[in-house]
Amino acid sequence: MLEAVLILRSRNFPESRLSMPMPQSLALGKLSMTALVFVVATGAPLLRSQVPPAPTPAAASQTTPAAPAAAPPVTQAAPAARPAPTPEQLAIQAASEKDHQRMMDLLGIKELRPGASGSANGPNPANYDETKADLYPSLPDALLLNNGKRVTTAKMWFGERRPQIVELFDREILGRVPANLPKVNWEVVSTTPEKNGDVPVITKRITGHVDNSADPSITVNIDLTLTTPANAAGPVPVIMEFGFSRELMEAMARRFPQPPAGAAPTGPTWQQQVLAQGWGYAEFVPTSVQPDNGAGLTQGIIGLANKGQTRKPDDWGGLRAWAWGASRALDYFETDSAVDAHQVGIEGHSRYGKAVLVTMAYDPRFAIAYVSSSGEAGAKLYRHIFGEDIGNIAATSEYHWMAGNFLKYDGPLTIADLPVDAHELIALCAPRPVFISGGAANHGDGWVDAKGMFLAAVAVGPVYKLLGKKDLGTTEFPPVETPLISGDIAFRQHNAGHTPAPNWPTFIEFASRYMHASAKTP
Repeated sequence: MLEAVLILRSRNFPESRLSMPMPQSLALGKLSMTALVFVVATGAPLLRSQVPPAPTPAAASQTTPAAPAAAPPVTQAAPAARPAPTPEQLAIQAASEKDHQRMMDLLGIKELRPGASGSANGPNPANYDETKADLYPSLPDALLLNNGKRVTTAKMWFGERRPQIVELFDREILGRVPANLPKVNWEVVSTTPEKNGDVPVITKRITGHVDNSADPSITVNIDLTLTTPANAAGPVPVIMEFGFSRELMEAMARRFPQPPAGAAPTGPTWQQQVLAQGWGYAEFVPTSVQPDNGAGLTQGIIGLANKGQTRKPDDWGGLRAWAWGASRALDYFETDSAVDAHQVGIEGHSRYGKAVLVTMAYDPRFAIAYVSSSGEAGAKLYRHIFGEDIGNIAATSEYHWMAGNFLKYDGPLTIADLPVDAHELIALCAPRPVFISGGAANHGDGWVDAKGMFLAAVAVGPVYKLLGKKDLGTTEFPPVETPLISGDIAFRQHNAGHTPAPNWPTFIEFASRYMHASAKTP
């Protein structure tokens, strides 16, 4: 897996880094070291330079594990030089700000507390001191019903508690998916025999045409690519990555045809590692379902469902929309004889790591998830104040991922008032296996808070054990590059910065316990 950093900017906000998978011809080396910058004129979200709110004690029932001694100081790379934003970027930013303010007005919010700065030299730097992170040491109890009764059986979990947690995420955090969404008609655009390394494969370019008869002015075409071993003995497991379009990848390959000196790729790509197991792989493009900015909330599947009108406070946001698109991709896989649709796993990094976790939580058909560097609004505990915080997610640059109601918890309410936390989103995936991954805080990925994700993985353990599965197996934060994969919840942090690449071998080892091809290809 090769990576580049998208560094985007507006007149008000500092840089926002978004890791993305790159073609093999673009060997960029480790993200934390590369000086190569791509500027994408799509109005992608930006991180606001803000400071976290002053905390208040939380009243909840479940306590997180005690923190060990503080880790070594977090190191931050100096920001790269950035060109001025394009007129298109400025227009998207202005439209996002307008919609953001409209939602604040609907909710009666006068002011939001600022989020953390992504720059160590910014006016409001993020907290990277572990001794100051546990300001809200108690978590909501995932196994306590709203009436105070404890969940003691799987039947109570699936019949009572799980629906309660889903309702809280729907209403307050992620938004409600409308009923009777339009159908998707799938078209195989091309089928190409080729090779990936030494493995013969069949690659299909597939488009999901969403019925737009409700509003013909809005077009949604889901971008999906599927590659399976040509010599497979039968249907194969598939790992589907949430990523970027082939056209964008090819455009950057043309712009940067030669890798930087000393940055040639080493070892097999993640796709080649998957093929070595006899599995296939797929690439799903979330932004083909829903644009990644607030200006796009009247477009994409959200806009189509609302017939071009603006959202209500409990309407779905981008994460739920991307998850909806991934589920429609799985609908297609169920019709393709090359795919074992009961063994489809998903992987995503950074914001797409958040989307993968949401997808896994809401669609029980997916078999396994690799959640990479998902951070705040992903697998990281909101109540663990380290790196990115709730103010960043509620800001103009990222609010569109969430329900409008989410803004309340950065305005009149606080983190202490959140009715759920990340461990309960992971709990919605149970009993299926989930691999939680990130770069270490002192190795270039402090923003996503590996410790906060680990604590969530620990806290979800009682749910997995109730359902007859194994928890993480420890409450002690492990050293960097120590795999915890003996249970059905897994965790590993690496030392290579904001990238999923180093943890692919560990994930595949973990996933091979659950996913099995009928016969491996040569």
